[in-house]
Amino acid sequence: MQLRKLGSTSLSVTPLGLGLAALGRPAYINLGHAEDLRRHYDRDEMEGGAHAMLDAAWQAGMRYFDAARSYGLAEAFLGSWLRSGQISPEEVTVGSKWGYTYTADWKIDAPVNEVKEHSLAVLRRQRQESDATLDGYLGLYQVHSATLESGVLENRPVLEELMRYREQGLAIGLTVSGVEQAETVEKVLQVVVAGRPLFQCVQVTWNLLEPSAGLVLKLAHQIGMGVIVKEALANGLLTGKNNDPEYAPKMTALKNAAVQRGTTPDALALAAALAQPWADVVLSGAATPNQLRSNVAALDVTWDDQLADSLSSLAEAPAVYWARRSQMPWN
Repeated sequence: MQLRKLGSTSLSVTPLGLGLAALGRPAYINLGHAEDLRRHYDRDEMEGGAHAMLDAAWQAGMRYFDAARSYGLAEAFLGSWLRSGQISPEEVTVGSKWGYTYTADWKIDAPVNEVKEHSLAVLRRQRQESDATLDGYLGLYQVHSATLESGVLENRPVLEELMRYREQGLAIGLTVSGVEQAETVEKVLQVVVAGRPLFQCVQVTWNLLEPSAGLVLKLAHQIGMGVIVKEALANGLLTGKNNDPEYAPKMTALKNAAVQRGTTPDALALAAALAQPWADVVLSGAATPNQLRSNVAALDVTWDDQLADSLSSLAEAPAVYWARRSQMPWN
């Protein structure tokens, strides 16, 4: 894969990167996650599985890896893989996130899996934790799931602390989620600290079911912000795993289009995200080598206006999409 700059930062990324949300903890909301892990939740075994996935991603050419403090032991697994492989910080770009604390204690049926808090105390604590586990590899630090309601975009002590990190050489970004993704990004573009825009990168959910943030992402990219696409497969809803009768017409359309193009539904859905001119890197959330190989095939899919038009009917109202996502079980 060819390297490119992440917006106007000095960081280099590849068109596809690997997200570790499904690899660092026993439970996640992806469809069939338990089966992907074969219900093997021993920590050493999961670390070995994560390393095998990272090996496969590296061999496929991926050079951007995305973790978070709330992804269980994802940072630790990534850090141990980087060190054991003797990969230098110059060869790879690592992003992580702060703001959620993992609370499931390695349990599948935990009543609460993560707790959100965007306070200065949490930022400082989790920055130290990220530095300890990633040991010099951290290049991008992101506010995890900033929303208009969270208040983080008006929290001057937090914003000023983040600017200090940026002045020390760390790229600063944030992720957004929910119905008001576009409005949140619009506000992000106006956040200034000490006379300078603070945020250099935004990570946003964009997929064939939920493409509503596209226009504001185009604007963000035009003014130099890096754009990372997450959940391009809608947590498995845009893969062959989705057998929900409510999605039958949409999945039929996606599968038929994939057959016509000689590919798979997941590769086609990822190709849609890769085709967006504002997308610097699209994350694969693969949890098995087969999934990763199928995802990487998206790079060979030719996306065109005819294909875009034929799949435009998959888009849902954001309120519908996010309501359904909030009901997806951890497994």
